[in-house]
Amino acid sequence: MTSTTSVASTAAGQTAADPTAAVREVLHRLYAAWTDNDAEAFAALYREDATVVMPGVLHRGQDAVRAYMAAAFAGPLKGSRALDEPVDIRVLGDTAVVVSTAGILLAGETEVPAERRRHATWTLHRRDGVWSIAAYANAPA
Repeated sequence: MTSTTSVASTAAGQTAADPTAAVREVLHRLYAAWTDNDAEAFAALYREDATVVMPGVLHRGQDAVRAYMAAAFAGPLKGSRALDEPVDIRVLGDTAVVVSTAGILLAGETEVPAERRRHATWTLHRRDGVWSIAAYANAPA
């Protein structure tokens, strides 16, 4: 796993000196938006042409991500919290690949049930110094 160092943040919420820290910051902001049930802030971290692939699901574009999360936050994911622990971060120029273990704690739960544990792969892209999510996919752990 690539090590993370503490660096100053730029006005755009990105870290200038350490791209690994900047990638982690995007994921941190994503899960803060999840905790707030804020589909707008969640989707804003995705590129306009992003893709999301999950078992039985394919979303294309930031608008599709926003609509899916808004419906989820209003329904089955209301009050939930997403857990995601990066186990590998590789920054390759303006592209980053993150492999993580993940799961969703529904309201009132203290542990993610085995059937909701996932392995996830994130692809992030840096444009004009700002990282955003280009693709996300997960599969049962």
